[in-house]
Amino acid sequence: MDPNIQKALTDKLYDKRKSGALDLEALVRQCLAEENGHDRIAKIVNQLCHDYAYQVHQPHARNGGLIGLAAASIALGPEVARYLEEIVPPVLACFTDQDARVRYYACESMYNIAKVAKGEILLYFNEVFDALCKLAADSELSVKNGAELLDRLVKDIVSESAASYVSVLRNQNAGNDIGSLKDMAVSEDPPTAFSLIRFIPLLKERITVMNPFTRMFLVSWVTLLDSIPDLELVTFIPEFLGGIFKYLSDPNQDVHTATQVCLDKFLAEIKKIARLKRGIAESKRSQAGDGIKRSSSTAEGQEESGDTDDHSESSTAGDDTTSADGEEDWIPGQDVQVDHSKILGILVTFLGGSSEEEIKLTSLRWIDHFFEIAPEDILSFIPRLLSQVLPAMSYDVEQVRQAANRVNSSLVNYILSLPDEKAENETSQGSGHLTTKEPDRRESNLSTKIPRPGDPKPQNDSAPTPSPDSRAPSPCQVWNVDYEATLNALTLQFLNEHEATRVAALDWLIMLHRKSPPSRKLEMSDGTFPALLKTLSDSSDHVVRQDLILLCQMFRNTDDSKFASFMVNLIKLFGTDRRLLETRGNLIIRQLCLSLSAERIYRTLADCLERDEDVEFASIMVQNLNNNLITAPELADLRKRLRNLETRDGQTFFVTLFRSWCHNAVATFSLCLLAQAYEQAYHLLQIFAELEMTVNMLIQIDKLVQLLESPVFTYLRLQLLEPERYPHLYKCLYGLLMLLPQSSAFAALKNRLNSVSAIGYLHIANFSASHANQTQRTTPGNTSTSSVTSSFERPNRLKSRDDAQNSGIKWVELLDKFRTVQERARRATRNNSIFGSNQYENDEEGDGAPEVPLKDKSGGGGVGGGVGAVGAGLAPRAGTPTSLLQGRGVGVGAGGVGGKERGGSRVGMSLGRFTGVGKGDGKGKLKR
Repeated sequence: MDPNIQKALTDKLYDKRKSGALDLEALVRQCLAEENGHDRIAKIVNQLCHDYAYQVHQPHARNGGLIGLAAASIALGPEVARYLEEIVPPVLACFTDQDARVRYYACESMYNIAKVAKGEILLYFNEVFDALCKLAADSELSVKNGAELLDRLVKDIVSESAASYVSVLRNQNAGNDIGSLKDMAVSEDPPTAFSLIRFIPLLKERITVMNPFTRMFLVSWVTLLDSIPDLELVTFIPEFLGGIFKYLSDPNQDVHTATQVCLDKFLAEIKKIARLKRGIAESKRSQAGDGIKRSSSTAEGQEESGDTDDHSESSTAGDDTTSADGEEDWIPGQDVQVDHSKILGILVTFLGGSSEEEIKLTSLRWIDHFFEIAPEDILSFIPRLLSQVLPAMSYDVEQVRQAANRVNSSLVNYILSLPDEKAENETSQGSGHLTTKEPDRRESNLSTKIPRPGDPKPQNDSAPTPSPDSRAPSPCQVWNVDYEATLNALTLQFLNEHEATRVAALDWLIMLHRKSPPSRKLEMSDGTFPALLKTLSDSSDHVVRQDLILLCQMFRNTDDSKFASFMVNLIKLFGTDRRLLETRGNLIIRQLCLSLSAERIYRTLADCLERDEDVEFASIMVQNLNNNLITAPELADLRKRLRNLETRDGQTFFVTLFRSWCHNAVATFSLCLLAQAYEQAYHLLQIFAELEMTVNMLIQIDKLVQLLESPVFTYLRLQLLEPERYPHLYKCLYGLLMLLPQSSAFAALKNRLNSVSAIGYLHIANFSASHANQTQRTTPGNTSTSSVTSSFERPNRLKSRDDAQNSGIKWVELLDKFRTVQERARRATRNNSIFGSNQYENDEEGDGAPEVPLKDKSGGGGVGGGVGAVGAGLAPRAGTPTSLLQGRGVGVGAGGVGGKERGGSRVGMSLGRFTGVGKGDGKGKLKR
């Protein structure tokens, strides 16, 4: 350069530097016109770079070098391409200068260089983009404005030339820079100056920034590149989708809006490509069907005409023409490869890893659309999806809950739409000859298409493009899911605090159990079964019902051993969780009887309880089962079956229940009433006199008397009108009356019996007279025939106890069984009482019976034995015999302790809690 130009470029005044740049521009133009001017131009450019632009500690020199390089580029015009390798690096170096003016002049210089170079500047696109990305967040407003102008120019150049521009002078070098394109493109077209393959790593690196201005810059560039049809940025979307999703949580509204628009465009493009491929596949499938029909019709014509050779040649030529035409047809977007699996993985990750409402909502919306785009790819994500979608169904925000419900419904519907295993095998066998030819046709189509520069390398050249017929599930696709991981994910949702999530998890298990092949059905050996049992203690009735539905499905068609094991586990659960038995026992039993065989359930439970060593729990369990047997509408058929003891099955069922019901005296008695075995019930009452009448027994008798007034025992009340046919029924009911204290239940039963007392008395008188005559006629050898035997006469019933034994029911053995079980329960209760009363051993005085004062608010004396003080409604009068009530009390009265509260008239409302054995002394005290 001339000395005056050098001096002007280093001046601190901008006007003088500009004047020097104009002189330099004229000098370069002059050299360009000369024959050997390029040598001097190269020296000038080298001088501007090293003596000016790279002078870090001389800002005026750097500014002069920048404006000089811009002037030289303008002067060179199209010839600038050969000098860009030296011109661009020093300008890019000035973008990071500490002086804001240097950074601004660098933007101005690059603007002028790019405006002249146009498409050639795309060779340095990554470097320019990286510099602009940093300048977008510059603290100096003038620098940001200059960078924005440069950004607009570069965007214009990219929009116009990125997809097709090939460098004039650096063709070979550009090919070496992006040498991987040689392996990814089959055509011999030279590589373009702009390469997405080189740009995507830089974008992936910069996409994680936090500055809102930089984020806006990146989103604008992603949107621009996606809008260029031939670049196919959507192919690389898994590389940067995660970073874009994070922008949805940006507090800057502009960033949020731009990101949402960008994501919507990507989703629409992915859906468009999927629809296009489905259409192409359907067209190919229809053409294949037409070809088969055409070939078959041609073969028939050949046989008829005899001209086989001529027709074969013509049909072959026609087929070749058709296939050639099909291969030549190309539709934009048909060869775009989108990795749906990677996108789904990113979506599921953000669904569970982000607490931002907008990110969850957008992820759910994308996943829901993927059921239309590529549902077959969702199968492998089922465990992870369920772990995130089910909790989202209970999210605080209504929009997120609705979106999660839509995704869950779509996933369930897709699973249900898949054919069963048998249907899949038949389909695959029936269409095997078609599926073997399909890949060949697709392979030839893909191999003959002309790839464009910048196309990504396909993962497998021989792999066919996904098509709609790949959506038709094959056996491997249908169950291409980690079944164990799915069950574990669903089981973990039982711990979720929200009811909707737990119910959804159970619904999924129910659906999978129905849909799965037999080899994958839920079994007791699975880890899910203990969780299902534990879920019966859930606080939600809806959850418990769904849990019971699943358990019923699991054991509906199992063998007796597995079913018995299920009942044993259920009994153990009730034994360890007494609160569950109290609050949900009836619901669980009724739901099981509704879905499974009620008789099978009661038989199995009875067998298990008969062998139970915990007599107290067995008594409580039998009491619950008996209450349901009497009151549950679901067990109406079972009650009818019990009334029919003429059949062998009915007798076996009755005996099974009786042997287990022996744990609870009142339940055993009510079972005999249900079965109309009144004589057996009467003999049970005789054994009751030998037992310790506890408060709990009195409460149960009180409830039984109330149940006798219910519609279930209508037949029993009507049988009171036929005392000659049911003589022991009167004895049973009067026996209950004698057991009860004078309470509301006593009054109700007494009124019922008084309403038919005249009929009963008349029968008793006639029965006594006939019995006396019969006794006189009885020979000494037949004296064993009792009145009980002769009185058990009614049509189609067991005539007597001896006849009953012959028919299969051994009544005496059942009574012995009852007496044995009750004696064992008495001993267990006594042992518990002894352990509970050890604290009184050191306080014995006199006869060893310390007095515990009990107040009788009814004005009468105390009640001894097993009933503590009684409330006002049930307190016996003074002098009332207490032998009927002797025994050890274990009952619980809601009316207070020791009769301190004035309760209602029911036994359960007035009897207090007490322990110990004693007798009343008539003075309101209880002696131990």
